[in-house]
Amino acid sequence: MHVFGLTGGIASGKSTVGQRFRARGLPVVDADLVAREVVAPGSTGLAALVTAFGSQVLQADGALDRAALALVIFSDPQMKRQLEAITHPLIAAASQRRIMALTGEGHLVACYEAALLVETGQAPFFKPLVVVASSEHVQIARIIARDGLGTAAARLRVHAQKPLAEKLALATYVIWNDDDREVLMATSDNTLNAVTDSLNLPRFPCNFPGFA
Repeated sequence: MHVFGLTGGIASGKSTVGQRFRARGLPVVDADLVAREVVAPGSTGLAALVTAFGSQVLQADGALDRAALALVIFSDPQMKRQLEAITHPLIAAASQRRIMALTGEGHLVACYEAALLVETGQAPFFKPLVVVASSEHVQIARIIARDGLGTAAARLRVHAQKPLAEKLALATYVIWNDDDREVLMATSDNTLNAVTDSLNLPRFPCNFPGFA
């Protein structure tokens, strides 16, 4: 089975593109979902986070308080590196198990969707690489609207990831998402077609209105 990569900066629309790929029948392993599972209540991952950062990162019900954890890691680069050292190996191992399961089911192609595909050095292993990109001012506006943060806090989250230029330099295909949803859907469909064509595989069907 061939596995290609899907990544993008925060608030770029990567998850929306992944959902579109799924809607067309492409298996997608979402590292963000896997990341939530490896720190679920009762997991060794969550226990490691509490040991590293204290009970302040827990909600009253024992689940991870992601907002509290974000306050810790985005204000201290060393804390961010400590978080990554704990979670990245767990996410990679769990993602690989999912990919192996898809292989066993007989799929010919799948997508690995991960926000930090470039940051973790995994991009060369998932080709072609699709990068979803937005202008920084668009990202900041979306974060403010989505998360209720101020401009400074939103900008801090954007700059916590690698510069967009570094991701674009590794991209096989770029999906720009500064326009409306309709444009994003059309570009996503065209990109998925280009990926399957490049691999000499059948295109995934698309029954959405207006698709050509």
